[in-house]
Amino acid sequence: MSVAMTRGVLFVHSAPTALCPHVEWAIGSVVDKRTDLEWTPQPAAPGMFRSELSWTGSQGTGAQLASALRGWAHLRYEVTEEPSQGVDGGRWSHTPELGIFHAVTDVHGNIMVSEDRIRYAYESGAGDPSAVYHELSLALGEAWDEELEPFRHAAEGAPVRWLHQVASLPQLASSRQCPGINSMRPLPDGRGLMLLSHSMRAAKL
Repeated sequence: MSVAMTRGVLFVHSAPTALCPHVEWAIGSVVDKRTDLEWTPQPAAPGMFRSELSWTGSQGTGAQLASALRGWAHLRYEVTEEPSQGVDGGRWSHTPELGIFHAVTDVHGNIMVSEDRIRYAYESGAGDPSAVYHELSLALGEAWDEELEPFRHAAEGAPVRWLHQVASLPQLASSRQCPGINSMRPLPDGRGLMLLSHSMRAAKL
């Protein structure tokens, strides 16, 4: 029985020197392979280091990587997993102050918020627009975006390493960001609307 494969990227935005080898060990425990990352100084946090790793592996590898790295002090990271056969994509964001945030993503990397989550937002808001906005902001992970954005920009142009968990991988559609605008548009399947946020994320309504 063949195993469905996918791919994604691990962004270690900031880690103290002493933690770097432990991060490599944690990654290796997930992919069952020794991992030596290329660490570079993180300009947004003097004394910290950053690294990126593009990976291929079985479905669920993204969640395993996020769990393996969770809980260490001073560690900021993001993990993405592209959609694959029968499974939506995912994004995990972690900061020491906020903990971990998980979102389901589509083939373009847009965040999809469930109908139940949207309903909870306007029901808990009870007619208060600011309360509804707060709940939608939580659903989109905007607090994590705001904290991690300086680290993302500081990493532009940094080297990226590829890690293949297996020798072969079916051709997958590459992910890309949606336009960074505030608007709503119909989904291609006609089953709802796409809410585009200023942080280049989207919610399925």
